[in-house]
Amino acid sequence: MKSHEKAGSGSPLLEDTIGANFEATVAAHGDREALVEVATGRRWTYNELNHDVDGLARGLIAAGIEKGDRVGIWAPNCAEWTITQFAAAKVGAILVNVNPAYRTHEFAYAVQQSGMRMLVSATEFKSSNYREMVEQTALVNIDLERVVYLDSDDWSVLMAEGEGLPESAVTERMATLVNTDPINIQYTSGTTGYPKGATLSHRNILNNGFFATELINFTELDRLCIPVPFYHCFGMVMANLGCTTHGAAMVIPSPGFDPSMTLRSIAEERCTGVYGVPTMFIAMQNAPDFVDHDLSSLRTGVMAGSVCPVEVMKRCIDDMHMAEVSIAYGMTETSPVSCQTRADDDLDRRTATIGRVHPHVEIKIVDPVTGDTVERGQAGEFCTRGYSVMLGYWDDPAKTAEAIDADGWMHTGDLAEMREDGYCNIVGRIKDMVIRGGENIYPREIEEFLYAHPDIEEVQAIGVPDQKYGEELCAWIKLRTGAEPLDAEAVRAYSAGKLAHYKIPRYVLLVDEFPMTVTGKIRKVQMREESAVRLGLAT
Repeated sequence: MKSHEKAGSGSPLLEDTIGANFEATVAAHGDREALVEVATGRRWTYNELNHDVDGLARGLIAAGIEKGDRVGIWAPNCAEWTITQFAAAKVGAILVNVNPAYRTHEFAYAVQQSGMRMLVSATEFKSSNYREMVEQTALVNIDLERVVYLDSDDWSVLMAEGEGLPESAVTERMATLVNTDPINIQYTSGTTGYPKGATLSHRNILNNGFFATELINFTELDRLCIPVPFYHCFGMVMANLGCTTHGAAMVIPSPGFDPSMTLRSIAEERCTGVYGVPTMFIAMQNAPDFVDHDLSSLRTGVMAGSVCPVEVMKRCIDDMHMAEVSIAYGMTETSPVSCQTRADDDLDRRTATIGRVHPHVEIKIVDPVTGDTVERGQAGEFCTRGYSVMLGYWDDPAKTAEAIDADGWMHTGDLAEMREDGYCNIVGRIKDMVIRGGENIYPREIEEFLYAHPDIEEVQAIGVPDQKYGEELCAWIKLRTGAEPLDAEAVRAYSAGKLAHYKIPRYVLLVDEFPMTVTGKIRKVQMREESAVRLGLAT
């Protein structure tokens, strides 16, 4: 049987705009709690949130923002981020998500490449002084018409400007929008060259957020803890839009991820779900105060963003009460989810796969060289098409054509296998696959094996240069607190007789942390570079 699946759904696709859908939720659940910012204690019902969203929407219209204009947001998670997201959607402005970790060079590129007119920004956060970077950018003639700093009077001034407009101004603007309009640009973190601006429509992200939470049985009774960043699809789509399409509550535990604050927020706000990448769940599960928090309100959540270790997933179910926890897989260019496990899946499917095809989506696994669909059980490139595929990369038709073929298939660059039952697993990136002496090694397999070692808290496997074999395997290992140090010999002894000899890491590096993007994805390119230097290997 070929590795190809196409899914319908009992629920039809949503065909309204984000603003219209949000207003329908307000009409149905206006008195229910919509948004909680734990750090400040601020709370909004859906009626109150809609009032503030409309206030900002009128402010944007008064400031001259037209349909299709680009409005950037550069800030950590906060209530104003969410308000800006929905206000921009109501006026048809394309929200440009700027990574909070960007520095001047990257920020200037995003402003210029997107043609950004207005920026909503924090003044500073952690080591980032945003105001200073905006001013530096202006010095090299990359300027914005207006910057609204959140922790200044700028926000209230913009709101006040809209007070002179009638409420009908927002309704009239919304009437000019269609759900296939572009509404969001997200810059993907390429490993080489400049990032590309994945351009997403109302239809793309509204439906993906809706179905991601449909599959974990969300209703208006749910309360979702959101420690994942809003600037990424995980936060603004799967979390925010997932909640608003169901009338559920959005709970922001802290501006940036803090494991203890996340645990505290779950307990105090009686959250029923929590999202996170694997590194976040590992941090929560290993927090010194983990046992001090009552997590019994939890029943579900989503782990995504990178491959999900089996042992970590089992602890979510056993120790965090997340009996209906789901694994989701996708990428920014697909809004993001293409595969997801279901709440009623058995333990094997919910801990050893990335799930099966998402509602209204089509997937296939192809030979990376020939493009032919492979048989089930064989590895190949994961491809997907359907409503979720982006409109394209902003102002870059050449890169768009490289990613999306003539038949509408998005080529992900991920190596995957489809089981006989249609469930899939990611075995690596095409560029991450290690080829040792002609043998293909998928780092994921090695990582899952070593996770079972009682002294290992986290592990990442990569290829490093080798004159004889082309590449050799290197394992970066983070040990559990109090564990005895491991070396390459100990790892080899543990692996002997259990892994084929060529899959046993030749090198072991003990580390305290891994280089990561702000969304918690491991930067294996940087790991390979650092490993070559530390091991004295020619590159």
